[in-house]
Amino acid sequence: MTLIPAVPEHIAIVMDGNGRWAKKRNRPRSMGHQAGLKALRSTIEHCARLGIGTLTVFAFSSENWNRPAGEVSRLMEIFLRALDKDVNELHENGICLRFIGEVTAFKSAIHKKMLEAEALTIHNRRLIVNIAINYGGRWDITQAAKQIARAVTEGDLSLSEIDESRFEQFLALSNSPDPDLFIRTGGEMRISNFLLWQSAYTEFYFTPVLWPDVNSDLIDQAIAAFQSRERRYGKTSEQLGGNGNA
Repeated sequence: MTLIPAVPEHIAIVMDGNGRWAKKRNRPRSMGHQAGLKALRSTIEHCARLGIGTLTVFAFSSENWNRPAGEVSRLMEIFLRALDKDVNELHENGICLRFIGEVTAFKSAIHKKMLEAEALTIHNRRLIVNIAINYGGRWDITQAAKQIARAVTEGDLSLSEIDESRFEQFLALSNSPDPDLFIRTGGEMRISNFLLWQSAYTEFYFTPVLWPDVNSDLIDQAIAAFQSRERRYGKTSEQLGGNGNA
């Protein structure tokens, strides 16, 4: 019995390795981020071709503000330029853009561009791309808890109504299914505070390939690994009609 769909409905990616990619070439880290942006464009195109429903990428964590000020400034410039350059093309190809995280922390020019990109692409459904920027999984859970506490305090929600399903409605990805496949590039084997709640039953794929070197073949390899697994969600293999090995 096959329990894995032809392709994952939702893929999440930690795009790690831009700086190391540039360092190996004796180039500034900003060049690695530029190359990483090209890899992201290619990945979006490939996921759209494959019929993936949702792609969520970790673009900038809440911890990344601790990097050298010059690098953060350059990252913001690259991000703003990408919003100017790429959004119309993504829109023409049916891509819906959403930004998750504490986006109000950015300068008004960047925040305005994000809102405009979301408004322009809001009705597109070929592929939904969630850009996690100034995002952290702990922040996500904390802000959801604050919203629930406020709703209870104001009488809009009772304690008896709070369960996992209701809690998820307050999370940043409330409009997306949980990720089926989580890919991390760059060789690190941790999730780095990304989608902590949403990844409870996600399949993980770690690769030493640095993000700028990622291509469609690597995405296909990750999907093939995903397709080879049996997702039991706490049940036994026998209950799911499997081979009984677990």
